[in-house]
Amino acid sequence: MSVIRAFIAIDLPPDVLDCLSQMITQLRDQIDEKAVRWVPVENIHITLKFLGDVSENNLDVLSEIISAEATLQKPMEISVGRLGAFPNARQPRVLWTGVEAPPELTSLQRSIETRTTKIGYPKDKRSFSPHLTMGRVSRNCAASQVRKISDMICSSTVGFLGAACVQSIHLYKSDLTQNGAVYTKLFSAPFGDAEN
Repeated sequence: MSVIRAFIAIDLPPDVLDCLSQMITQLRDQIDEKAVRWVPVENIHITLKFLGDVSENNLDVLSEIISAEATLQKPMEISVGRLGAFPNARQPRVLWTGVEAPPELTSLQRSIETRTTKIGYPKDKRSFSPHLTMGRVSRNCAASQVRKISDMICSSTVGFLGAACVQSIHLYKSDLTQNGAVYTKLFSAPFGDAEN
């Protein structure tokens, strides 16, 4: 039985990814290059559910869940902007860009969470907070660099970066390589009212 790492996510359009790429370039210029492991722009997405290890035998069931949930949805507008960090700006571990979305996105995430939990995938410990992970602060980062990153976040003037119409959900496989994660789209389901 073959096992893969997988997650369920929403993609962003190229124009929003271009804006994120420009922002990341500006942020990189402000801090030591080894202080943050930046996410390649093509890997940036909104995670609805990180599944972890998935048996390939379960891919059909997961695809059915995604299709069923997508059918119930109408296309929704989201906007991207602001810079922040988890757990907070003073102790940055993950750098993110915020996502403003209608309540339907949270409802969709909860439904996917409920259905995947029923078939054995662990429930997320944290409540859903739509965001785009930009980078992760290195564990070996010096205290002075952490302060510099914190100051950068607190003084950030990152505003609105773009809007997108979300019309589908995707199941991705994640392969960890020496050069970072490589994501492969395994399945996509359009929203019920999305135009083909």
